[in-house]
Amino acid sequence: MSNAQAWLQPCLHPVYARLLCAELRRCGFAPQQILDGTRLDWTALHTDNRFLSFAQFRRLVLRGLELSQCPWLGLRVGASTQLSTHGAPGVLAMASPNVAQALLAMQRFVSLRENLGTFSIEHADNLTLQLHESVHSEDVREYVLGHILAGTLNLLQTVSGQALHSQAMIRWPFAEPPWAHAYRELYPQSTFNATHLQVQLPLALLDCPSLGCDSEAQRLALRDCEHQLKQLKSGSLSQRIHQRLLACDGHYPSLDQMAAVECMAPRTLLRHLSEEGVNYQQLLDSVREELACWLLLQTPLSVEAIAERLGYQDTSNFSRTFRRWLGVTPRAFRQRG
Repeated sequence: MSNAQAWLQPCLHPVYARLLCAELRRCGFAPQQILDGTRLDWTALHTDNRFLSFAQFRRLVLRGLELSQCPWLGLRVGASTQLSTHGAPGVLAMASPNVAQALLAMQRFVSLRENLGTFSIEHADNLTLQLHESVHSEDVREYVLGHILAGTLNLLQTVSGQALHSQAMIRWPFAEPPWAHAYRELYPQSTFNATHLQVQLPLALLDCPSLGCDSEAQRLALRDCEHQLKQLKSGSLSQRIHQRLLACDGHYPSLDQMAAVECMAPRTLLRHLSEEGVNYQQLLDSVREELACWLLLQTPLSVEAIAERLGYQDTSNFSRTFRRWLGVTPRAFRQRG
């Protein structure tokens, strides 16, 4: 998978973006301030449960860091993450008989909430969780890792009823920052310069009974998670088309060609997309817009080369379209960074 595809494919449930927005609201910032420059819509963000791409989430995080002037913002947001935030996998974890089963449930169904990374679980002398990152950007990596780590420990504390902050030995995979005190105030046994994000906990935690142990609730939650996972793998029609368009490289199929790929008539495809609240041109424009922004910011390609890569024969036509999308020319967007 190309870097562009990794950045632009759906990877995160919007509830985690809403948590960041809620933290910024508590700091006194208005919705319009929070979303300024992110190309996100407040109402859609808080009502639509379609996954955000990493590129969309990154823009929101950068805006949050700019507004808050708090480099450890990820820790703060992660620390406010409740078990209910994790949806059906969170319910399954809470209803599991013990922490070991709760961890396995979260590991199995993590893709129902995010695809930023996965934890491996090792248990020898200690219980060791190590995060394997799927996609990252250095300018928001500290935020993302802080959010994931603090949210994970909150989940384990809720399931077990144990106070884990002082027991957790955390190795952060970045240089020790000037604000390391903020990390150690929350997690005293924090060290830095590790190769991966890693947390070690007492091995006995695995056998700790879950406070919400409930076999019937576990059965129902497991059925719900498996159903959601099946739906996620098949995807909606608009999601499948979005993924197909994202994989194209300047040669985008016509409506008739896409309908043939989906083994349906063009009118049928249009009807199904309409039922999902979109049309084919909107999906195509969305993919081209996100790819254009990514290529302008992440590659040295000229505007002319980017226009060609996105299927525009005329660079001026691409520039006019880009201005319609974002209100600025491609060159001005690149200079603004």
